[in-house]
Amino acid sequence: MKTGIRIFQIAFTYIGTIVGAGFATGQEIIQFFTQYGKWGALTIMVATALFIWLGTKMMLMSQRISARSYEDLNKHLFGQKAGAVISLVMLVVLIGVNSVMLAGAGSVFMEHLNMHYQTGLLLTIIGTYLLLKRGIHAIMQINSIVVPMMLTLSVLVVMNTIKLPTADRFLSLSTDHNMVAVWFSPIVYTAFNLVMAQAVLVPLGSKTESKTAVKWGGIVGGIGVGLMLLSAHIAISAHMPGIRQYEIPMGSIASHLGAVVQTIYVVLIFMEIFSTFVADIYGVTLQLQQHIKLSPKLISVMVMFICFMLSQFGFSSLLSILYPVFGCLSIIWAVKLVLKSE
Repeated sequence: MKTGIRIFQIAFTYIGTIVGAGFATGQEIIQFFTQYGKWGALTIMVATALFIWLGTKMMLMSQRISARSYEDLNKHLFGQKAGAVISLVMLVVLIGVNSVMLAGAGSVFMEHLNMHYQTGLLLTIIGTYLLLKRGIHAIMQINSIVVPMMLTLSVLVVMNTIKLPTADRFLSLSTDHNMVAVWFSPIVYTAFNLVMAQAVLVPLGSKTESKTAVKWGGIVGGIGVGLMLLSAHIAISAHMPGIRQYEIPMGSIASHLGAVVQTIYVVLIFMEIFSTFVADIYGVTLQLQQHIKLSPKLISVMVMFICFMLSQFGFSSLLSILYPVFGCLSIIWAVKLVLKSE
């Protein structure tokens, strides 16, 4: 019974870490899958298989080597020097991404709750600080709340979509993209998201004693990611091409389901941002602990302060430079993970 509960905790944490705010907006699904028309569903199946295989392998490997943070795993894959450099690049990207996410949390408070932008930032940081005291267990618990909400929204969206005359459009949409781009896309998507998820999945695997729980948690989690991607893809395809004009396509779809679902959606956006922010701060803190001889609480506060300051000015210009570099590193990282024996 205890192993069964832990399997679902790991699976929910895996799903919440991978799917994140990209699912809520729908932009990631369009960019990596829906724009490829009828091939989108097949490429989602490829991504799902990779998430099951590589995500599970990463957590099992982290457990075997007793990795303290994602830096330990990177050093195991690439060697001491290269692993340290890759971890440094990842640290900068994670802090940048979390600064943008924190700004997004402030915007949710301001636009939907009629509260001040800074109030949203501070409440998010305070909530994160309080949860971080409980470590990886708090991250699993919050995802055990957020992910069922995400699954509920997915079911509601799909149920509404199948009533539409365009429900089967995901099977017939055409694309102008060449087949190399089509089949390379799920590989890039999986690699990028798994590298970003290292901050959470490495300590999650390492701190779980049961190998069975890690293995099946990874399998169930990978399947869950695939099902959620597919549900969003089907819904977005049914509204193509008009849906592309919206900055938050899934928001437009959710608004058609009534005020209650719209409210759930707004709460879900914030909870996704919040749960990912908590998990990433936790992972970054573990990594920095290996280099800075300060208490974890103080390191977490310092990292969140940097994110708070950057969220005042935006970090998008630097991220636009770092993302392509990080994307290339992600592919190399995924290849290393595939080739490395457990």
